Amino acid sequence: MEALILLGSLAVLLAIGVPVAYSLCIASMVGYWVIDLPLDALMVAIGSGVNKFSLLAIPFFVLAGAIMAEGGMARRLVEFASVLVGFIRGGLSLVNILASTFFGAISGSSVADTASVGTVLIPEMEKKGYPRDFATAVTVSGSVQAVLIPPSHNAVIYSLAAGGSVSIASLFLAGILPGLLLGMTVAGLCLFFAYRRGYPKGEVIPMAQARRIVLDALWGLMTMVIILGGIMSGIFTATESAAVACVWAFGVTMFVYRDYRWRDLPKLIHRTVKTVTIVMILIGFAAGFGQIMTFMQLPAEITALFTSLSDNPYVILLCINVMLLVLGTLMDMAPLILILTPILLPVVSALGVHPVHFGMIMMVNLGIGLISPPVGSVLFVGSAVAKLRIEAVVKSMLPFYVGLLGVLLLVTYVPAISLFIPQAMGY
Repeated sequence: MEALILLGSLAVLLAIGVPVAYSLCIASMVGYWVIDLPLDALMVAIGSGVNKFSLLAIPFFVLAGAIMAEGGMARRLVEFASVLVGFIRGGLSLVNILASTFFGAISGSSVADTASVGTVLIPEMEKKGYPRDFATAVTVSGSVQAVLIPPSHNAVIYSLAAGGSVSIASLFLAGILPGLLLGMTVAGLCLFFAYRRGYPKGEVIPMAQARRIVLDALWGLMTMVIILGGIMSGIFTATESAAVACVWAFGVTMFVYRDYRWRDLPKLIHRTVKTVTIVMILIGFAAGFGQIMTFMQLPAEITALFTSLSDNPYVILLCINVMLLVLGTLMDMAPLILILTPILLPVVSALGVHPVHFGMIMMVNLGIGLISPPVGSVLFVGSAVAKLRIEAVVKSMLPFYVGLLGVLLLVTYVPAISLFIPQAMGY
C-alpha cells in the first residue's frame, strides 16, 4: 500500500504536467510522510545524491561538447567524413552517419548531434537530390550513437543510479561496440535505399584538398583520443579525462579554429550552467526518491514480481525491453535511468545479467525512445531543424526503427557485444 501511494503520487504529478524533478521531490515527501520519517532525512539524501566526485564529469563533458558544437567542429567532421565515404552511391547519407559517430564521441549528446550535424547536412542532402524527410530520418537515427559511444552523459548517470557499483570507465568502453553496431545498421539501410532509389554518388575529393581537410579535422578528433586513450591507458579517470578534454576543446576552438568569438563565450557558459543545473537538481531529487523506494523494499518486491512471471531470463529481459521502450516514448532518458535503475538492476542481477551489460540494454532502449513520438526530444529537434511535420519524419523513420530494434535484440541477447572490450581491458 505504501509503495502504491508513492508510485501513484508520482504518476498523478507527471500526468498533470509537473516537471519530472519536482514530481520526484513531492512524491518523495509524500513517501516519507506515509512511513513516518522526518523530512530532514530526505534533505540529507538529496544532498548526498549530488555530493559525488564522479558527477564532475557531466559539466566538463557538456561544456566540451558545447564548445566544439558551436566552434566549427561539426562542419569539419562532415568534411572529414566526406573524404572517407562521400564518393559512394548514397555517400552523403553515409557522411551523415559517420559525422554523427565522430561528433557523438565528442559531445556525448544526441540532441547536440542532431542539431549540429543536421544543420549542415539536411539542407545539403536535399540540395543533392535526397528527400528532406529521408535526410532528417537519417540524421535523427544516426544520432542515437551518441548515447552509447563515449563520452555518454547518460552512462555517468547510470553509474550513479547503480549506486557507484558500476565504473564509468567500464560503461564508456562497453558502449563502443553497440554504438558502432548501431551506426553500421543505419548505414546499411542507407546503402540499401541509395541503390534502390538511385540516390546520387558524391565526388571524389582531390588529394590536396583531402589532406587539408584531414589535418584540419584531426585537432578536434584528438578530443576522442584524449577521452578514450586516457581511460584505456589508465592515465586518466573518466572525470579527469572530461576535464582535460574540456581544456583541449577550448584551446582548439579559440586558438586553432578561431571560428568562435570571445564575446559569445559567456553566453555559452551560461547555457551550459543552466543545463547542468537542471541535471543536478534531477539527480538530487531522484536520489531522495531512490532512498524512499529502498525503505519501502520496492526493488525487492519488483524483483519477486518479475521472477514470478517466468524463470526464463530471456522472457524477463523481453518484458523489461517492452516496458523500457514504452516508457522511453513517454519520458526523457535521464529521469528514467535514475528512477528505473535502482528498481530493475536487482531484477536482472538475480538473473545473472552483468550490470554493465544491462546498462547498454537500457541505453539502447531509451535511445530509441529519444527518437520516438510523442515525447522524443531528438525527434522534435530534427523536425525543427528540417522544418518538417513530425508525422512526415516518423513515416520515413519506420525502416530505421526496425533496424534499431534488431540492434536492441542483439545487444540484449549477445552480452559479448557489450562486455568484450571492458573485459579485455581488465574491467
